[in-house]
Amino acid sequence: MASSLLHQHLHELSVFDAAARAGSFSAAGRELGMTQSAVSHHVATLEAVLGFRLFARVWRGVALTDSGAVLFDGMKNGLAAIGAGIEGARAAARQRQFTVVTDFAFASFWLVSRLAELRRISGGSDASIVTSQASAAVDLSIGDVAVTFGVQAPKGWEITRLVDEEVVPVVSPQLAARQGLFAADGAARVPLLHLDTPGRDRWLSWPDYFSLAGLAPAPAGADLSFNNYPLLIQAAIAGQGVALGWRPLVDDLIDRGLLVPTLGTVRNRSRGYDLLVPPRGGANPVIRDFKRWLQAEFGQLAPLETMVIIG
Repeated sequence: MASSLLHQHLHELSVFDAAARAGSFSAAGRELGMTQSAVSHHVATLEAVLGFRLFARVWRGVALTDSGAVLFDGMKNGLAAIGAGIEGARAAARQRQFTVVTDFAFASFWLVSRLAELRRISGGSDASIVTSQASAAVDLSIGDVAVTFGVQAPKGWEITRLVDEEVVPVVSPQLAARQGLFAADGAARVPLLHLDTPGRDRWLSWPDYFSLAGLAPAPAGADLSFNNYPLLIQAAIAGQGVALGWRPLVDDLIDRGLLVPTLGTVRNRSRGYDLLVPPRGGANPVIRDFKRWLQAEFGQLAPLETMVIIG
């Protein structure tokens, strides 16, 4: 009888639980997205099946009868078991999935080309990459680890610097071959490609670069602005102007001959790409392997000519 009641009247039991906790059919209805009359109907149906009253109507609400209180207490254990089952299922699902949270630029220009290695590291788990357009906007709570640029790690998280901010101007090979691309003082004679997104003070800009490199500010010209770094880099590859290239994002493009570094590199040691690991995440062998792999990869970055180091 009990098993049959549970399967046939699970919805009525859940409505009863909400009403018992709230002490009001109206409040239970608001919680469940139902009308007061619908809650009352479901409770009445359950009372008819059981053959006894569950609630006594009182001023401004309802109160459990003795029989209703016994049922409510018994349901607590069952609901606790269901909750434990749900959490267990979630834990099992997490063990089958390894999720990396990062910004769109890092995923597009660096991580995607190394998916085979990511799958190898994750072993039997399903590898997943979750991105946001801006590194500062990444939701750290939805991943096992995060690779972020200039993001403050939450309290208790482990933070490992992978690479300092390192910026070099890059152009297409066609533009690089053009005579007089840069003036004697270093100022570009072609459009500058700017990244214009929220939080843009968190990374080097063209004025920052010229100042740190000891070059004259670029004259006003027909510059172009983009709110998306991958799009900006595509414009540089297409010969639309000169872009600031962040390492290691542009390294593969330089190696493939799609972009050519010009002038010199500015390195800012006060920020860069970091690996963020939540508390207790370091005990996960997949995360440990992922960390070692990233450190090895970034430790092999070939040096470019460095003009100035700050920080």
